Amino acid sequence: MSSWLGGLGSGLGQSLGQVGGSLSSFTGQISNFTKDMLLEGVEEVGDAATELQVSNSRLAEVEGAFATQKSEYDRLKKLHAELEEKLEASEIQIKGQSAEYRTLLQQKDVEISHLKARQSGLQEEVQKLQHSAQSASVGTALLPITTTSSTTTSSSASSFMSRPSGSHQGFHGDEMDLSDVIWSQQEINRLSTEVMRLEAEVAHWRRMSQASTAAGAGNGDQGEILKLQRTIKELREEMSREVDEHQHELTALQDAQRQKMADITRRHRDELAEYEERIEELEEQIQSATSTSDASKLLELQKTISSLQEAADEREKQLAELSARLEEAQRKQASLQLEKDDAQEENAGLLQNYTRLQASVVELQTRVQEQEGKALQKAQLDHEIQELKNNLAEPKEEVEHADILELNTIIGTLRQEKEILEQEKLNLHERLKVAEEQRVSNNESESGDSESLEDLKAELERREKALRNTEEERDTLMSELEELDQQNQEATQHMISVKEQLTGQLKEAEAELTRLTAELNTTKDKNGTLKQELETQKEKISQSAFTLNDLHMGKQQLEATVKEMKDKLGHAQEQNREARREITELKKALHEQEEQLCVAKAELDQAGDRGTEAQGTKEELAGKEKELSDLRAELDKMRISQENVMSEDYELKMENRRLKAESEQALVKGEELTKQMKESQAAMNRTVREKDTRIEALKLEKTQLEGELRQAENTLTEQAKQYQQTIEELTRARSMDASALQMEHERAIKLNQEKDMEIGQLKRDIEQLGSDHRDTNEMLSITVAGQKQLTDLLQEKDVFMETLKQNASDLQMEMENSITVVTKEADALKQALEEKDKQLGGMKEENSHLKEEIDRLRDQQSRPQSLAEPKTLDIITELETEITQLRTSKNGLEEEVQSLRRTMEEQQASLLLLQQSLQAQQSELEQAHARNQQTTLNYDRLIHARDEEISHLQQTVDRFSESQGRADSPPVQGEVILQEEKTQTLSQENGNEKHDLSKVEIEKLVRGIKEKETEISQLNEKNLSLTKQLDQLVVSRDEVGKLSQMILQKDLEIQALHARVSMGVGGGHSQDVMFLQQQLQAYAVEREQVLAVLNEKTRENSQLRSDYHRLMDIMAGKEAALLKLQQENQRLSNMSDPSGSQEMFKETIQNLSRIIREKDIEIDALTQKCQTLVTVLQTSGGESGAGSGGVSSNQFEELLQERDTLKQQVKKIEEWKQQVITTVKNMQHESAQLQEELIKLQGQVSADSDCSSKLTVDYTRLIQSYEQKERRLGSLSQELAQVQQTITQLSTTKDVLLGKLDSVAQTPEVVAVQSSAPSLTAVTPSHQMSPTENIEQLQEELVQLRAQLAERENMIRTIQENNHRLSNSASASESEQRSQAEETRQVRERLDALQRSVREKDLLIKTKGDQLNQVSESLRNRENDNEVLKQAVTNLKERALILEMDGRKLKEENELIATRSREKESEFRALQETNMQVSLLLREKEFELSAVSEKAATVEKMLKDKDQGKTGELNQLLNEMKSMQEKAVAFQQERDRVMMALKQKQMETTAVQTELQHMRDKEQRLNLELERLRNHLLEIEDSYTREALSAEDRETELRRRVALLEEKLATSSSAVENASQQASMQVESLQEQLSGAVKQRDDALAHLRTSQDQVNQYAVSLSNLQMVLEQFQQEEKAMYSAELERHKKEKDEWRKKALRLEDQASALQINLDEANAALDSASRLTDQLDLKEEQIEELKKQVDVRQEMLEEAQRKLMNLLNSTEGKIDKVLMRNLFLGYFHTPKTKRADVLRLMGSVLGLSREDVDKMLEDDGRHGVTGWMSGWLGGRGAQSVPNTPQRPTSGQGFNSSFSEMFVKFLEIESTPSLPAAKLSVHDIKTLSAPPARRSSGAAAVSKRAGDSNPFLAPRSAAVPLLAGSSSGSSGGHLLMKPISDALPTFTPVPVSAEASAGAVLKDLLKQ
Repeated sequence: MSSWLGGLGSGLGQSLGQVGGSLSSFTGQISNFTKDMLLEGVEEVGDAATELQVSNSRLAEVEGAFATQKSEYDRLKKLHAELEEKLEASEIQIKGQSAEYRTLLQQKDVEISHLKARQSGLQEEVQKLQHSAQSASVGTALLPITTTSSTTTSSSASSFMSRPSGSHQGFHGDEMDLSDVIWSQQEINRLSTEVMRLEAEVAHWRRMSQASTAAGAGNGDQGEILKLQRTIKELREEMSREVDEHQHELTALQDAQRQKMADITRRHRDELAEYEERIEELEEQIQSATSTSDASKLLELQKTISSLQEAADEREKQLAELSARLEEAQRKQASLQLEKDDAQEENAGLLQNYTRLQASVVELQTRVQEQEGKALQKAQLDHEIQELKNNLAEPKEEVEHADILELNTIIGTLRQEKEILEQEKLNLHERLKVAEEQRVSNNESESGDSESLEDLKAELERREKALRNTEEERDTLMSELEELDQQNQEATQHMISVKEQLTGQLKEAEAELTRLTAELNTTKDKNGTLKQELETQKEKISQSAFTLNDLHMGKQQLEATVKEMKDKLGHAQEQNREARREITELKKALHEQEEQLCVAKAELDQAGDRGTEAQGTKEELAGKEKELSDLRAELDKMRISQENVMSEDYELKMENRRLKAESEQALVKGEELTKQMKESQAAMNRTVREKDTRIEALKLEKTQLEGELRQAENTLTEQAKQYQQTIEELTRARSMDASALQMEHERAIKLNQEKDMEIGQLKRDIEQLGSDHRDTNEMLSITVAGQKQLTDLLQEKDVFMETLKQNASDLQMEMENSITVVTKEADALKQALEEKDKQLGGMKEENSHLKEEIDRLRDQQSRPQSLAEPKTLDIITELETEITQLRTSKNGLEEEVQSLRRTMEEQQASLLLLQQSLQAQQSELEQAHARNQQTTLNYDRLIHARDEEISHLQQTVDRFSESQGRADSPPVQGEVILQEEKTQTLSQENGNEKHDLSKVEIEKLVRGIKEKETEISQLNEKNLSLTKQLDQLVVSRDEVGKLSQMILQKDLEIQALHARVSMGVGGGHSQDVMFLQQQLQAYAVEREQVLAVLNEKTRENSQLRSDYHRLMDIMAGKEAALLKLQQENQRLSNMSDPSGSQEMFKETIQNLSRIIREKDIEIDALTQKCQTLVTVLQTSGGESGAGSGGVSSNQFEELLQERDTLKQQVKKIEEWKQQVITTVKNMQHESAQLQEELIKLQGQVSADSDCSSKLTVDYTRLIQSYEQKERRLGSLSQELAQVQQTITQLSTTKDVLLGKLDSVAQTPEVVAVQSSAPSLTAVTPSHQMSPTENIEQLQEELVQLRAQLAERENMIRTIQENNHRLSNSASASESEQRSQAEETRQVRERLDALQRSVREKDLLIKTKGDQLNQVSESLRNRENDNEVLKQAVTNLKERALILEMDGRKLKEENELIATRSREKESEFRALQETNMQVSLLLREKEFELSAVSEKAATVEKMLKDKDQGKTGELNQLLNEMKSMQEKAVAFQQERDRVMMALKQKQMETTAVQTELQHMRDKEQRLNLELERLRNHLLEIEDSYTREALSAEDRETELRRRVALLEEKLATSSSAVENASQQASMQVESLQEQLSGAVKQRDDALAHLRTSQDQVNQYAVSLSNLQMVLEQFQQEEKAMYSAELERHKKEKDEWRKKALRLEDQASALQINLDEANAALDSASRLTDQLDLKEEQIEELKKQVDVRQEMLEEAQRKLMNLLNSTEGKIDKVLMRNLFLGYFHTPKTKRADVLRLMGSVLGLSREDVDKMLEDDGRHGVTGWMSGWLGGRGAQSVPNTPQRPTSGQGFNSSFSEMFVKFLEIESTPSLPAAKLSVHDIKTLSAPPARRSSGAAAVSKRAGDSNPFLAPRSAAVPLLAGSSSGSSGGHLLMKPISDALPTFTPVPVSAEASAGAVLKDLLKQ
């Protein structure tokens, strides 16, 4: 149907489009035709050939138009026929659809009632659920948010209750789905409002957090963060609960859908039962029909028996009737059999169609649901739009217009103030950041020179004061901001909230509108297609439903309608044949008319004259068109009649098809319902099978009965044949009787009566048909009414759509207005912002000025004038940079104001975190700076002490040198100077190195700070801080290594000095030596004491290391224990008494923090003691070094290394302490989160514990590997030191060897030097000479010493041997060096590998942390899965309840089905009983028939015996026959009763057996379901118990672990306390011992130190000042150079710009010049144009004057012509007369013609006269001519002049031609002026014929006979085409070659002209 309808619609559209196109083309052709016809009269052509061509082309066009019109006509005819067919089909479809819609409406009303009942039941269930949920919510009151969740559930339940039950307006069907969708949409709206509420709460909490941060400045941050985290988690729990509720609601919806499916199945079952009842009724009707027919036959047979007894003639009639009836019955049975077979075949086809239909119905349902969802979305969107409108309208209604305006202004001002304050706040934040950066830069400058700290401290204090001032200003501004914010909040809280809501709604509405517009466009397109599909599918559904309802009606009417259809078909076929004949006749007539048209066209082609023929053709065409219109009318009539016939035929066919389709659909529906029943219940299958078996049994019985019927029919036919034979015999016998006439009379009467009866029956049939016809008319009227209702509904829908569109447009207008208002507000805010920015700029400038003044004052107070100037310059440059930065930031801020408004809150939160991190980093920086300063001071002290010792020793050396004498002094002094220089350079290098190192350190710290700032938000801050601290340690190690190298150099110098002292000391200085020895002994004693102290310290250090490792292990365990504790605490907090467990947890945390603080205090004390010991060691080492020399230097190196290791360990401990503090803080922060996450982590605690144990093992392994690598590093460093020593030894040995080589090389052996040089070059590159010089010297020596070679060969051999040894030793040393280098490389590679391994370990730790996070996430997912499973369990419980309900309903349905089946069985039994009775009746009738036949035989016998006279015997025989027949009947009745009873018993037994089987199957099914549900419940309970047990086991394990960890903590804390006490005791004792020694040493060295310290301080301060000055100069130079470069760049840019501008200016100048030139040329052109226009005007005037003159001349000429036209000149005539006789005879005819033309005779008359003259001769012509002219006065012609005799014939011809030219007056030509073309006046009427003749002659005559106007164009242009220019400008044509043209004056006559010519 859908494809057929689609084809119909597309055909209609195409045909209409074709009709429109053909009409447009037709109208265009008509318009063209009319135009051509109108133009035909206008176009007039001179020649007949052109006229013919035009007429031919017109005819061709007319033919083409006719052909196109004919094709158009045929096409339109076809289209008309197709459209009429489609119209009829659509009308039939509309009728069917209206009926289907009516039935659908009834069904939907029934469904609505069902659904209302179901809704009431659902509401009751929901109320029960609500009560249960309320009781559950009252029971559990853990958190306040649970109450909110319960309220939300109740609200959702109430919303679930308050589902709309009314049906949707737009759709009549499936209201339940619509209500479900609407309810779900309302739920979604409710949830969106809840989401909005939660977002508002979040915003409120954010504001609260901001206010708290502003007020408390970060005091209660942690508490607030915890609160916020709790609220977030509570909100998450609420979200999860809402998700659970949504899932519950989904399950409820699924249950509702299931119930709906159950209702549908019930309906289908009911329909099946109804159809089965209808089938049974039809079968009963068939059986009753057969029984009634049998009964009528029996009655007729009885009548025949009585009639036979009465008379034989009556029997003959009845037998004939019986035979006819039997034949009819056989035909009926055969037809019924055929119909049955057809029906079975149709059933098979309909089954296939049904399967297809079912699939299409499923697709339809899905599409309908989608469509309904879309419609619901539309409705929802409209509803939301209306709500938005209402929301917008409510605040408008609340507040009056004036108040609203005032409030809007207040809000605008307050917003502006708020934005200004926020901007100021942001600016202050930026200023703070700038100040912090300045502080960082100050710190960098401070750390740049650790020695210039004292000078820069003042600057730092100033900067700090400025910072404090700025902070105070910021605090004041913040307080003011807070106050203003509070005022704003108090003043405009309500309006802001309303505005925010409205703006949010507006934005949402805008977004939704845009989305909706896009969706509307898409959905409109989809709707179009879906509507078409829906309509087609609805038509299908409605047709199927309608056919189902009208089945029983159709079946009753089928038999009657089929007969009527056959009759109608016959009539229609006859009419069709007639119509076809008429059509053929019409076609023939059309062909004839077309032939006539062709003939007419041929006649038109042959036509010559255009006007007359065109009129004739027009008339013919009009006639033909009339004929065509008549033919078309006839054709239309015929077509209408034919179409009526076809429509009747089509209606009949459609009715046939519809009836067939209805029967097929009914069968399909029945089978469909049976299939659904099979799918829904397996029990129904069995019942259907049993029924099928019963039906098969019935069919078998039917077949048996049919066989018996056939046998009976055969017997009847045989008996009929016998009767016929007997009747024939009787007729033969009684033909002679007289009573035959009476019998015939009676037969005629009976026949009459029968005919009357048949007529009455036919009348009744006609009445029944009339009543059926009325019923059908009523049905049709009802369908029309339904259609009208549907059209009204569609109109209402259209109206609704239009209103929706109007609403949408109104909304768009409102949205645009609101957008304009918002934009205006935004502009106002922007203006206010700009004003505030200007104010801020002014304030900043004032602030910068004040700062500059303050800095200047401070500089003046604190510094001298020399240092103030560069400082002020620096400040100015800094301020300038600050100003530029502020300007750039201002520009950026102006651009980013809108984005910053949004991100304000996030930035504030991040700023707090950044401040905390900055404080922490600053503290770390300060600690690092302090450590750096301490280390630098310690090294400075060491170096000073060494310098003092060196100076002391130098003094002693000087004394020795003075005592020894002057001879040895200069080298010693030189050496001392060298040493001093070395020391100075070394100290300078040391300072530079320190400076560079501090700069490097600061840069690295800055980089670390930047990295920290960027990675605050990430979780791996700890790892980064550790790596940075490691980098710092590496840097400090590098420093320590460099300083140790310095100390080694100092020790070497001291050793050298000692050696000199020992060399220089003589015998006279024994006292000094003794004194030095005593000092040495004292120092040795002190050194031993210090070594003992150091040994103790190393022991303590090892103990501390072991304690540190133990503590690390304990901490790892503690961390794991803490995690477990947190999990347990969370679990306990979630249990009944959370307060106690939280208190326990807090106590444990407090204990841990107390222990950690004690450990920190102990570590600080130990570090201080270590530092004091190190200082003591330094001092003691300095003193003892002077005495002990080289031995003490090695020990001192070892001590320094140990001290470095101790410092590193102390740093590590401090870092670990900081890590512990941070971890404890993080744990405190994370404790709340972990408490909540403990529930989630219960499922995977075991897996986590395994992972944590593995991680701890890995961690311990990592720590061990780290320690091993540290040990390896120490050993490697020692190896490096050894390698360095060996390198120094090798260098010394190398020097020794080189010295020996030099001593050997003094003897002039050259080849040895050559051979040894390459081997030594690799070893000693520093001591080698340049190779080229060596080679030259060697070559010279070779030249000199070749003579001495022979003498020195022995020496050379010995030297070569020595060289070989030396080279071997050198190669060995080289190999050693290479091996050492390889070892160093290997050491470096190991170091790199260790660093890589450390990084890899860090990465491993990160990956493990990520794995932990993943594990926790997986735990959360598992918990979510558990919750989902719990929900699934609840859903399963609910489903079990639903299944129980379904089971009950199914039981009830089964009981109903059982009762129905019992009723059916009882009905079946009754039918069987009736069947049996019918069969008994049939047998009885057969028996009676046999008896009648016997009676007939006996009667015949009796008749024969009557003839013979044996009547008595016949009577006896008859009596015996009757008695025997009665007995047989009795026997047969008894046998039939017994058979009936037996069959009833069998039926009852089979019914009981089937019922038993049903009950058993039901019991088995129910038992299986019960067992399954029990098993499911048991499994769920087992799983719950297992989970509970596992949770309890985990709790116990966790508690046990917590107890173990607490015990371990207690033991570890006690051990640590004991160790710390012991260490403190040992340290105190050592301090007491040291203090005594220190006092003695300090007293001795106090004076020396003070003096040397002062000198050193002065020197240091001088160097610092120099350095500072140099730095300032360098900075100034750099600044100046940067500024110079900038200025240069700017200058270059300006130059480039100037060049560009010059180029542009030149280009513009060129363009200007061109434009000016163009303007000048344009002005010139305009001037020329003006001149030309003036000239044209003058020329026009002249032309007008000339034209007037010409017109006057023409007038005069015309007057002359008119005056001289009728006169004939005598002279001319005489000349002509004489000329005739002078011309030769052959040319005289021309002269006569000329004379005729002069006299005004026509050419034809002259020719006739010449012909007559030729006949009569010249004399006749002359006599006649003279006689004719005799009356006239002929003048005497003068004599011919003598000059004329000399002319030959050519001259005469020329003269004749000239005369002819002059005699024929020319038509005045048209004047051809440029401007005003004025036609000349027409020539007079009498000259027209002459002019025409001339024009005719013009074509034939030669150029010499042309008219004057052509020959001499004096007045007008020639006809040959001289109309180009003005007439005066044309040349005189040279048509006359012998004569010069003479201008004719107005007065002169033609005769005078001729005279002049003759004179010439």
